[in-house]
Amino acid sequence: MPTPADLPELTTVATEPRRLGLLLARKGAVAVGIADGPDLVTSKVDTHYVQGRTAAGGWSQQRFARRRDNQAKAATADGAAIAGRILLPSVRTLDALVTGGDRAAVDAILEVPQLAPLLALRHERFLDVPEPRRAVLEEAVTQARAIRILIRDSPA
Repeated sequence: MPTPADLPELTTVATEPRRLGLLLARKGAVAVGIADGPDLVTSKVDTHYVQGRTAAGGWSQQRFARRRDNQAKAATADGAAIAGRILLPSVRTLDALVTGGDRAAVDAILEVPQLAPLLALRHERFLDVPEPRRAVLEEAVTQARAIRILIRDSPA
């Protein structure tokens, strides 16, 4: 059981600067960055148009679904290229890769074989973030560095 004497050690570990990779994605948008401690040192944010669902029926519905699928695949490929360009050169210096946004979009990006070195760094924490933008990426640095502490009060 931890004692009050463990608090300085916990504080030291909690405030230790870490170099984190960040990958935030939703259908049609991606934000990738590297944070050194609390500072975002490099980043790239990009969006792609992905058509929404339509109420059309029959052939039109199928045509729009194919178009939407092709647009989503192109956005995923571009997101993977950005992640590779920003994160792979620094993969050996990263302590972890923190992801967020839409889990399916992030997983699709990380399935690209060239990004395999990033999978070993992927942290279990998944950030709940809105549409990836620069401000959202900057806020994600704070969320990624946050530490969860569970305190259980046990009777003496």
